Amino acid sequence: MAGAESRRPPAPGEDVKPFTPGKAKEIVMSLQQPAVFCNMVGDWPALHWNAKYLSAVLDGKTIQFRLGLKTVDLVPQFETRCSYVMATLEEFLAWSCGQPSCLSGPFSCYEYSKYWAYADYKYIARIFEDKPEIFQDIRWSDFGFPGRSGKESTLWIGSEGANTPCHLDSYGCNLVLQVQGRKRWHLFPPGDTSFLYPTRIPYEESSIFSKVNVANPDLKCFPKFRNATAHVVTLSPGQVLLVPRHWWHYVESIDPITISINSWIELDADHKARVEEAITRMLVCAVKSAENPSDGDLWLNPTEVEATSHEINLQYLNKAVSAYFNCQKASVSEQARPSSTGAEQRTSASCKRKKRKVGCEPEGCRLLTREFGFSTFKAEKLQKIPFGPHLIEVLPQSQETSSMGAVAVGSDSRDPHENEGGHFGKLHCTRKQSVMSNDCEMPAHQMDSDSSPNASQTALSTNDLLDCLVNPHVISLVAQLLLERTRV
Repeated sequence: MAGAESRRPPAPGEDVKPFTPGKAKEIVMSLQQPAVFCNMVGDWPALHWNAKYLSAVLDGKTIQFRLGLKTVDLVPQFETRCSYVMATLEEFLAWSCGQPSCLSGPFSCYEYSKYWAYADYKYIARIFEDKPEIFQDIRWSDFGFPGRSGKESTLWIGSEGANTPCHLDSYGCNLVLQVQGRKRWHLFPPGDTSFLYPTRIPYEESSIFSKVNVANPDLKCFPKFRNATAHVVTLSPGQVLLVPRHWWHYVESIDPITISINSWIELDADHKARVEEAITRMLVCAVKSAENPSDGDLWLNPTEVEATSHEINLQYLNKAVSAYFNCQKASVSEQARPSSTGAEQRTSASCKRKKRKVGCEPEGCRLLTREFGFSTFKAEKLQKIPFGPHLIEVLPQSQETSSMGAVAVGSDSRDPHENEGGHFGKLHCTRKQSVMSNDCEMPAHQMDSDSSPNASQTALSTNDLLDCLVNPHVISLVAQLLLERTRV
């Protein structure tokens, strides 16, 4: 009972948290804008997971690092444009410190001054599979999700400059704990989707990428980006960022070593999202597999093992539709029962088992990406948003106030870049592309009607067609029509 929980006096030495688990969950499931939780994880052992500690725990185990150039281009540095090495965390630390031993190691071809390295999307359950006791160092139960620990979490280790291209996650909302160093998050609301030029190339289930490099936007190619409103926050150690469903985000490491831990929280809306992802997978794989292969067309993200066949994709679609209706039935049955905490927990566990059975997929086809649990959580309407020193609103960049200083406590005063920039609409391109890409938009009045436009300006590519076919708005409509047909 939330009331009894909030009145219970803290035990000697117990960490006093500003929100009870019930209240924290209410905020997570209801808030539709990004916010930073403070003073919620002070007693988590995971706060001691700095790079040296993790290096000792991994004890020479190699993990994959993604490497990219520190130079800022007009084009996003997608994962298909990066290099990859297998290395130990000890070798990564030596490289980031410029030690001579790196001259012959896995990072020997990558000068630290020119490259960044990122061990991203590392499932804790996999890299620490021989040390399951470490899972309990992460306690998402403090946010109202009992039983959720490191087993359902992901680890991110990066050097300065390491970044994730701007994208939105199709499934769930996101809780991100900053452990070491600082990261700057550029977030955009779902309503800005058309301003961010969404694309499914490179294709990865559950990720919709933006064609815009938000760190250096090409406003000639993407003029509508001027209308996007960035919400920017620098996340410091001990803080937890809530990224609501379908918020776009570009993330960059701004300290020499950064470590983060996150967990994606499943939502009821994910059931339809899985149908949408199944439709997208079928269309992308069908169209791109029919095209003559091109050495320069790296359309499949490295996180996808291979392009799945039409037969597998059709199975995937049918199972996603079945799971959608099964969970709808479960939801209707639950609404007919008396509400109680115990009943809610039993329903979640039951639905979790049911969806695993329904969602069993053929080998090589992932029904869910970046998720370990399948249970979903119902949002409760938040009567009043308790913003304050323990829950800090991430404001639009043009509306930043002194309260943002509280978001980046401690080390933030040492960040020389904190006050750079303003609304993205005020940014200007400082460099021109040598060749216009097919993604560029050219107003008709700027074209020379007396000359024949060259192929790069007029010829539509397969990717141009796909960008229209699998646009999030189109896919949402197709999914709705498909579900209505199935319901009948």
